[in-house]
Amino acid sequence: MTVLTLTPGAVSLSDLAQVFHHETSVVLDPDCRSAVEAAAARIAEAARGEDPVYGVNTGFGKLASLKIAPEDTETLQRNLILSHCCGVGDPISRAHARLIMTLKMLSLGRGASGVRWSLIELLQEMLARGVTPMIPAQGSVGASGDLAPLAHMAAVLIGAGQAEFEGDVMPGHDALSKAGLHPIQLGPKEGLAFINGTQFSTAFALSGLFGAWQATGSALVTSALSTDAIMGSTAPLQPEIHTLRGHRGQIEAAAAMRALLDGSEIRESHREGDSRVQDPYCIRCQPQVTGAAMDVLRQAAMTLRIEANAATDNPLVLTGADMIVSGGNFHAEPVGFAADMIALALSEIGAIAQRRVALMVDPTLSFDLPPFLTPNPGLNSGYMIAEVTTAALMSENKHLANPCVTDSTPTSANQEDHVSMAAHGAFRLHRMLSNLHNILGVELLCAAQGVEFRAPLETSAALSRCIRLLRKDVPALEEDRYLAPDIKRAADLIASAKVQNVAQIPMPELKA
Repeated sequence: MTVLTLTPGAVSLSDLAQVFHHETSVVLDPDCRSAVEAAAARIAEAARGEDPVYGVNTGFGKLASLKIAPEDTETLQRNLILSHCCGVGDPISRAHARLIMTLKMLSLGRGASGVRWSLIELLQEMLARGVTPMIPAQGSVGASGDLAPLAHMAAVLIGAGQAEFEGDVMPGHDALSKAGLHPIQLGPKEGLAFINGTQFSTAFALSGLFGAWQATGSALVTSALSTDAIMGSTAPLQPEIHTLRGHRGQIEAAAAMRALLDGSEIRESHREGDSRVQDPYCIRCQPQVTGAAMDVLRQAAMTLRIEANAATDNPLVLTGADMIVSGGNFHAEPVGFAADMIALALSEIGAIAQRRVALMVDPTLSFDLPPFLTPNPGLNSGYMIAEVTTAALMSENKHLANPCVTDSTPTSANQEDHVSMAAHGAFRLHRMLSNLHNILGVELLCAAQGVEFRAPLETSAALSRCIRLLRKDVPALEEDRYLAPDIKRAADLIASAKVQNVAQIPMPELKA
């Protein structure tokens, strides 16, 4: 099993993508242990003292004014975890749960949370041995931390809650036992350190980001195929146009499309004598739209990389200043903004792709392609309703793209009177991404069919490879058939990145 050593405060997006996509086990760089233990010692000292320190020897939230006796510290922290296990809905995926655990380790590893090193070691062992907490999807408002979902994660560490081990769901205590592990007794502040934090929201925002960037590459491929299918012009891809504007994503998108269309016989056949002066925006402005989405995704990536490396619980131990300070790093506003940005990008990539599908099935706009891309229209409806499906998905993504971060509501008796709603802002990205995969899958079907109608002229070598890949699973549409499986197979090719991989698209890295 691959084990990745991570340094808190210096983890890259590619490291986190590896954890998410490949279930890589992680350990923290042992150099961070001294800082972790120093903060834990400071918390232990505060717990023995008389001065009230929030979450160490006091109640929580609106109950912070209530002093807790030293002998009740363990009960206080255990009760905190159990009382906050209020999540509802279906359990999240194993991959998301493991990413949340990794992000929590990174936060604790900054040496400002005051937990003992043994808690981090238990998390590491759970990842290594495959003990995965069952975390319900709903219940966080994204401030004071992702309280409910993180409590469900922490419950397993104390032998409560539910966990999955070797394919079976069982009580947390049993899962630990079967894996050769033992529950831990929480010390001062340790329960609070686990549930204060943005790790649920950040994990889902990160997975949305990874998927959105991958879908962007596929969208560049399908847009190039659509351009050839309607015999569109490549003049708008001229590099000077894009350097004159200067946006990085736009320049990169145009370069990728030029490479994809290079060598197309279809393109060469209509360079001269084409009566059309300009293509519709969904063809001509593809670099400007998808390129802008790439820039937005990079901005979100910068925020999420910082957040993944942050200490986000409360209070924080400032060992250099010998202080334990209550603050607000648990507020997920930055993550909420990032999730909303990713949602906008997903929506717009799908919106312009849907217009390309509509263009190809419309004989008045498709430059002599048959109606609805069927050889025998009338008797056959071809891709008529597949285009309608893309319109439905596009509309749904538009609604889902409405901002979540502006939808605050007071909670916890008005103590937590402004919240980020980052959790469901990030959680919705999975549904939006699925919708986008289906839109691009339908575009792939239509564009391949359209290009094949241009025979004996051929498209470029890169795009021909994409069509051959599709045809391994989906034959050309000669007459009407049950189309839902075709759409699913095409969407799966998009989601798996096989389309962009076989095209060998020069997709830039996701670096802010």
